[in-house]
Amino acid sequence: MNFEEHAAKPLLAKYGIAVPESRLASNPQEAEAAAATIGPCVVKAQVPTGKRGKAGGIKLAATPQEARQHAENILGMDISGWTVGKVLIEAQTPIARELYVAILDDRGTKGPMLLFSGLGGMDVEEAAESDPNAMRRIAIPIDQGLSEDAARSAIEGIDDIAKHATALVDVFMNLYRAWRELDAELIEINPLVITKDGRVVALDCKFTLDDSSAARQKDIAANAAPEKQTVLEAKAADAGLKYIELDGSVGVLANGAGLTMTTMDVIAHYGGSASNFLEIGGEAYTKAKTALSILLENPNIKALLVNFCGAFARTDVMAEGVINAWQDLKPDIPIFFTIHGTGAEDAVALVRDRLGIEPYDLMDDAVKAAVAAATGRAAA
Repeated sequence: MNFEEHAAKPLLAKYGIAVPESRLASNPQEAEAAAATIGPCVVKAQVPTGKRGKAGGIKLAATPQEARQHAENILGMDISGWTVGKVLIEAQTPIARELYVAILDDRGTKGPMLLFSGLGGMDVEEAAESDPNAMRRIAIPIDQGLSEDAARSAIEGIDDIAKHATALVDVFMNLYRAWRELDAELIEINPLVITKDGRVVALDCKFTLDDSSAARQKDIAANAAPEKQTVLEAKAADAGLKYIELDGSVGVLANGAGLTMTTMDVIAHYGGSASNFLEIGGEAYTKAKTALSILLENPNIKALLVNFCGAFARTDVMAEGVINAWQDLKPDIPIFFTIHGTGAEDAVALVRDRLGIEPYDLMDDAVKAAVAAATGRAAA
């Protein structure tokens, strides 16, 4: 779950990280009234994506009238596919130095990581790419947490901010505490600024909540930005299906998120591309027709690959659900099966007897066949 800035920064404040005074506005009149209270301000588009400044979604305003004009121009703007419906009116901050800091899940270390750079602002990603040393990476032992010594090591050697080391370490420690207690996948502050009067202030915040913790973080989850969904994704969500629409030509039906993603990777390995992510698990028997009909509405799909691997869920039950759906809907695209695990012998017999199709023993062979059928060429 992603959060817009206006919903993310109050979380920082709860953990002792300074943020500027601000007001949320949904129309120019509210923006003008907020600016009249705050004074010289920044008018900031509220969308759950980056590059707002480069898109023209962040503007300085010296007067309430100027804030109103900027709000009129920004509201309704499209930024990376998101329509701006709200603006944040935020007090201007006298900036002496821009920095970057984040706590995130790191696949390499299989734990949290502190990222810090003395180069904050809009182009921090480009700066980090051109100078790998510009981004400090501090792995955090998940069983011990972030120590003050480790936090301080992120700042070492950056002489012009040394006198602010204690304040910065406090921010890092509080940021990690927030990351841990709020079940975050990512908390990013860019820029984290040192002001001309020596304060350390977060001028922006990107917060991503682990979806699986939503029930534990109900108050926070309620403020998440709405997901941007296609028509088919929304239809699948209403049916309780985990579906992501993609632009490939090989449809995928698999049980379990891990198996589904592995199948998609193998499709790519053999020169194809998936038209979707969709895992239906043990509920295949009851939801197969809905799942299949949604897949078939994607005009890009040219072949369907069914990959079932049963442990607790029986593959014969899942296969019967797909077979029933296939015979009801009568698609005119080829379908390929690979089935293993609990009930596989019965599942293979069902596919063979009712559809006249021989499932593949190896997933690789099934994927190669599906890619060839979808692309009109042999898989690499």
